[in-house]
Amino acid sequence: MSRLDRLLRPRHIAVLGAGWALNVIEQCRKMGFKGPVWPVHPTKAEIGGLKAYASLADLPEAPDATFIGVNRFATIDVVRELAAIEAGGAICFASGWTEAGEPGLQNRLVAAAGNMPILGPNCYGVINYLDGALLWPDQHGGVPVDRGVALVSQSSNIVINLGMQGRGLPVAYVACLGNAAVVGLAELTGALLDDPRVTAVGLYIEGIDDAPAFAALAQKARALGKGVVAIKSGKTELSRTAAASHTASLAGGGAASSAFLRQIGVAEVNTPSELIETLKIFHVHGPQIGTRICSLSCSGGEAGLVADLAAPFGIDFPPVPQATHDRLFAVLGEIPTISNPLDYHTFIWGDGPKTTEVFSAMLEAYDAGLYIIDTPRADRCDPSSYQPALAAIVAAQTATGKIAFPVASMAENFGEARVAAMLDHGVCTLLGLETALAAIRAAQTPAGMAGWRPVAAVPPRQTRMLSEAEGKALIAAAGVAVPKAVSAPTLDGLVTAGLTPPYALKGLGFAHKTEAGAVRLGLASLDGQAAMPGATGYLVEEMVTGAVAELLLGLRRDPVYGVTLTLGMGGVTAEVLADTVTLVLPVTEAQVLEAAKGLRLWPLLDGFRGRPRADMHAVAALAVRLGALMLVDESLEEIEINPVMVRETGAVAVDALVRRA
Repeated sequence: MSRLDRLLRPRHIAVLGAGWALNVIEQCRKMGFKGPVWPVHPTKAEIGGLKAYASLADLPEAPDATFIGVNRFATIDVVRELAAIEAGGAICFASGWTEAGEPGLQNRLVAAAGNMPILGPNCYGVINYLDGALLWPDQHGGVPVDRGVALVSQSSNIVINLGMQGRGLPVAYVACLGNAAVVGLAELTGALLDDPRVTAVGLYIEGIDDAPAFAALAQKARALGKGVVAIKSGKTELSRTAAASHTASLAGGGAASSAFLRQIGVAEVNTPSELIETLKIFHVHGPQIGTRICSLSCSGGEAGLVADLAAPFGIDFPPVPQATHDRLFAVLGEIPTISNPLDYHTFIWGDGPKTTEVFSAMLEAYDAGLYIIDTPRADRCDPSSYQPALAAIVAAQTATGKIAFPVASMAENFGEARVAAMLDHGVCTLLGLETALAAIRAAQTPAGMAGWRPVAAVPPRQTRMLSEAEGKALIAAAGVAVPKAVSAPTLDGLVTAGLTPPYALKGLGFAHKTEAGAVRLGLASLDGQAAMPGATGYLVEEMVTGAVAELLLGLRRDPVYGVTLTLGMGGVTAEVLADTVTLVLPVTEAQVLEAAKGLRLWPLLDGFRGRPRADMHAVAALAVRLGALMLVDESLEEIEINPVMVRETGAVAVDALVRRA
């Protein structure tokens, strides 16, 4: 039993704030809440036809859940009194706290709550459609259900919109976090997952308050066989600013957020529609569906469209096995081209047994199948001729034990009632072809590594940049190969004895030496070299030869996820092409190698058209070694190697930017 059980599944509810209280009463009444609802008001005798109590002290007993719809200053007093009488928890509706520049006021609220859980402040509330308990001051789009998904959001308006969906998704809970002053994202989501009637969770996240706790939550969800899918805002600077002003929470960088979610096995999507469709898959089939997909349609145009739209999501369609080909040919004959995606033509349309055989034969060879089917609009047409095809989809899933997805290419071309009817047969219908493909890709997200947790984040602090000579000495001590070099405060002090030309001459004290004109390459000697304006010292080193690729490797502290690692092509290529991959530490060499294969320019590293292969195993080892250095030395803020010169055997860190506290 968690401390949120009484708040989320209350036996009785108290409401404060005349107008908002009336709304909560009406919503509980409409949803058939079986417990008592107690309005509290100092002067009113009744609210919404219910007896009103003059104070919390007059209530029959301490309420399990309370909706506080009074102003922010009165909210603190109410919370303090509820905590004193050992109430189960409260929704704090009022805004005007940390998000409005009043952190002191929010701190007073937290102190008043003590051990009592509160959602908010600046929070719309929570809806429990399973038990009809609505601590919710407004309209909503849900209906009573016996089981369904939970929607959790740090934005009240986003979750209100999600709750109005007409896509046939059974929703068990709708919950808002607001400023999450007392109850955080992981705790609330975990308490909802504990309800055996909850099948999956969909999240709208602006900021993650405790990354290690959230990683543990994701692992718990997988152990329960429940999928988690999220929209994570903050991929742009404008979005991060909006999140900070809204909930005063750190959004974290977009690449780091996506890496974190991927590493813990949480599916990430970009739009509310994709979130809903992914949740439908999780609700029916659980997390991590298979990757072998087939598609069936009665039109070549639809088959081509599916193939085109699937490519950006990384979904391909494996060829039809010979045994499946023969089975399909026996029904379809020689006119249709038997391929994947399959255009089965229309001459079997309306023939239930033949359609069922084609649908089942194709599906049996794959993990899941898409059946493109846009039914006619019922207000102007007769959709009855589509029933044999719909029945065949159900029969195919039943016969094969594989996943059959009816997919309407346009979201409006199916209808919520028909989605629900298919769901009654255990079939998940997806609405909108592009959205369906995004949802299928998200639902394929593999589980995270068991027991993996990010390291604790370090608060922002002042740092200083080491000279390149100091930085290279640091990483060389950790076992990273660097060029042979000497340094001196002045050009005249550089002694090249023991170094083999050609040389690289660098001015120290610049974060970006190339832009400052502080790099001179291919020098046979240092004779006649002019001083570099602004240089605090000089470094001369042997130039690295035999490189077949140049890479960027960067590690830095993240205020949310601990330490991140970024890998991309070297120089400015990574910036110009935005071709980088990001991981959250700790990581293994195998994980670094697998991530590197996600680079668009990976083929250039892997022997494209006879090119020599870069030693990416050496790069992965170098990355893990530097990661270990960051993890054991908390004073290190950032290490950037740009470039890493990669040979066919081995890799050398040619430039190093290091910052430490």
